[in-house]
Amino acid sequence: MASTPGSIAAPTTSAAESRVAAIHRRTMVVLIFAQVIGTVGVGVAPSIGVLLAGEVTANEAWAGLARTASTLGAALLGFPLGNIAARFGRRIALSVGWWIAAAGSALLIVAAQDSLIVPLFIGLLLIGAGSAVSLQSRFAATDLAQPKHKGRSLALIVWVGTLGSVLGPNLGVPGEFVGDRIGLSVYAAAFLIAAVFLATAGIVIFFWLRPDPLITLKKLSEPLATGPVPKERPISRVFTEVRTNSRARFAVIAILTAQIVMVSIMTMTPVHIANLGGSVGIVGVTISLHIAGMYALSPLVGILTDRRGYRPAILIGIAVFLASLIIGAVKPDENGWIVASLILLGVGWSFVNVAASALFSTAVSTATRASSQGGIDALSNFFGAAAAFAAGPLLAVSSFATLSILAIVTLTPLTVLTLARRSRAATLHTTAQPTTPPADQT
Repeated sequence: MASTPGSIAAPTTSAAESRVAAIHRRTMVVLIFAQVIGTVGVGVAPSIGVLLAGEVTANEAWAGLARTASTLGAALLGFPLGNIAARFGRRIALSVGWWIAAAGSALLIVAAQDSLIVPLFIGLLLIGAGSAVSLQSRFAATDLAQPKHKGRSLALIVWVGTLGSVLGPNLGVPGEFVGDRIGLSVYAAAFLIAAVFLATAGIVIFFWLRPDPLITLKKLSEPLATGPVPKERPISRVFTEVRTNSRARFAVIAILTAQIVMVSIMTMTPVHIANLGGSVGIVGVTISLHIAGMYALSPLVGILTDRRGYRPAILIGIAVFLASLIIGAVKPDENGWIVASLILLGVGWSFVNVAASALFSTAVSTATRASSQGGIDALSNFFGAAAAFAAGPLLAVSSFATLSILAIVTLTPLTVLTLARRSRAATLHTTAQPTTPPADQT
């Protein structure tokens, strides 16, 4: 007896869903492994890289530029790596990014050993590719995730990066051990270790990120396409998404605002603590606690985003941001309060960034997915670098309290926009039919 269409479709659909789920699980394992390894190498830039910049340049102005070089590198390489992913898949883009960062770290070995300025700047720019890849890995985690689990998948990749962010700044200790045995300075040996980690992350991605999650997603989406996908210039794709897609535009505003607020305050906090007479140890503990605040709660933020929607998570992040900045404005001269402020600053950034990134990964179309994601990461790094440049002179001519107040002003448009969208969503939900999904989940 012939089978009915329904009896054939159900098992076929189930088998396809099972295969996609299996590919997603394998993707997550590979991404987690590479993320932990790679971020150890990336974590050396904002710590040992900063110290090396001061030693090699012997000039505060040049040292300041060198300190932001890796952030600028991440911004400059975000777009091309996103375009490589769009054309060749995540496997090629991520592995190439890790290897570029490894090459930068190798160049920094020479810069550290022989105190060379040009290799220093080029090396720090190239090692920024590691930051760009680390960011794009979180989007790769959402390619094949079920819609109800996208936030959780993205947040898990963000969270495991904490391990590398904590271990990377401490490579000076094993660097001293290795350097004594092979004749390298402590900084050069630290970057040698970083280069090995970064190259290994690229190898893990290249050989084991199969099947490619983005290519698989595109193949699954092809039967649903209603016409040819318009070709665009790569750099314009993110701007097209932002201009025509209100959900993507809201996500971009949230991501960029959180980055500006977080970087402007975080960058100047060590300087402010030092001006208050705080020791290097206090500075180190403060930054470590800040990083913990940025990443430790990200899995919970992802779960909250999946269950309650993007706007509630962003609103919580805004509230935590405001608490941090109010402390900075009211208690700027007490180290204990400054430490508490910076912890809250990291937590606020985590809520806004994870939720907005999950929204962006859902809002953008499959055709422009990788390029748009690479674009938003590039913009985020550009805005972060600009905020870091601006914060220094602002602190010099004013105060830490003033800087905190300006950050509150910067946060205001996002606060108004988020509350307005929430009110509109509530109105739509009230007037909708019972079968209409909540506006935040559409």
